Amino acid sequence: MEKRSAIFYDEMDSPLGPLTVVCSDLGVCLIEFGTLDNTLATIKVWLKKNFIKGDLIYCNERVQPVITQLNQYFSGERAEFDLPIDLIGTKFQCLVWETLKKINYGETKSYKQIAKEIGAPKAVRAIGGANNKNPIPIIIPCHRVIGSNGALVGYGGGVDKKEILLEIEGVIKKIS
Repeated sequence: MEKRSAIFYDEMDSPLGPLTVVCSDLGVCLIEFGTLDNTLATIKVWLKKNFIKGDLIYCNERVQPVITQLNQYFSGERAEFDLPIDLIGTKFQCLVWETLKKINYGETKSYKQIAKEIGAPKAVRAIGGANNKNPIPIIIPCHRVIGSNGALVGYGGGVDKKEILLEIEGVIKKIS
């Protein structure tokens, strides 16, 4: 496991509400829905669970490239992210997340399709579990995974946020 000397964070506003962005020396490692005040306990548990030691430091400079690209995405100026990622999870989770990164902007795939792509066609529920544990939503586009029937099912930040992200990408029409 890579050594991380410090963990940097900053907050941003988004169409989904506030986001807390966390980066290590190696890249973006966590995005939480909510302000730091609301997510600090969750972030600390995640860091401890993943054996990440290092001070949690407010540092806009280290996190700004992520915030800039997220803002570009939200405004429709960016379809792909070009950021270093510090992906932390089990071997299976990382396989699923790497597969999710291949789903193009404006497209969706079902959990069943993802299971087939990774060579585990019976692992649909496990795909859902890995999707739920995705530490870097939006950048690793777990919002692009839908039910086999086309339904918007499950999203760590809530299905309402998934719907907003898919509206931004033009997958679904805005419901007003």
